[in-house]
Amino acid sequence: MTTTQNISIATESKNAKPIMLEIKDLRKSFGDNHVLNGFNLQLFEGENLVIMGKSGSGKSVMIKCLVGLLQADSGSIKIMNQEINTLNQTDLDMLRTEIGFLFQGSALYDSMTVRENLEFPLRRHKHKFKDNSSIKDLVNEALKNVGLLHAIDLMPAELSGGMKRRIALARTLILKPKIILYDEPTSGLDPITSKEIIQLMRSIQKQYKTSSLIITHDVDCARVVSERIILLVDGVNYAEGTYNELAASSDHQVKAFFK
Repeated sequence: MTTTQNISIATESKNAKPIMLEIKDLRKSFGDNHVLNGFNLQLFEGENLVIMGKSGSGKSVMIKCLVGLLQADSGSIKIMNQEINTLNQTDLDMLRTEIGFLFQGSALYDSMTVRENLEFPLRRHKHKFKDNSSIKDLVNEALKNVGLLHAIDLMPAELSGGMKRRIALARTLILKPKIILYDEPTSGLDPITSKEIIQLMRSIQKQYKTSSLIITHDVDCARVVSERIILLVDGVNYAEGTYNELAASSDHQVKAFFK
């Protein structure tokens, strides 16, 4: 386990893989509420990195800064060696096609069928695909990968919470992103469905070789999917390590996560 003072040095020495995503000294406040106070991380190629923190600790704020839904007050965000704050809108939009984002609430379009929800990002980025037959094949492939090809013509209102999460994951995968950002992937799901989603995340990493950043307060999710965990406390990366390293810590701040 490492602490925030030596997190970058320790991480680089243990992992020689390319860095897919790097955050340095990220800060974000809302008035007098200082949510992020110099947060740092490195996500390596093919890695599942989990960020854990209490509710309101800044996990979702951090991930929204990554995708441009929020503007950070200061700090550096590099995605595949590109500093996102220096990109023009065209280049930023192109970079975003390499990033999948699984929203906490699934964020399916209620007025569209499952098929139409999956076709939507493909039609927005036609330059990545040859023709309509390719779109059909990609939709079918994505649904097969999450076990829901039979639901292709259903409306979101006809889906269970677990099915919605799987469809949202299929939509995330359909552009074949190099990085996937998961915001509380098991939130609001029953224990059985949560386990299914967790196993699906592991399968996706193996099949697609994705680099995944997973925001969660679900200890079981962190235990199963993580290769590294960063604990977000008071707006900074308080500690880093494997699940077993952190779970064995005697630090009272760390122990609070693993009771």
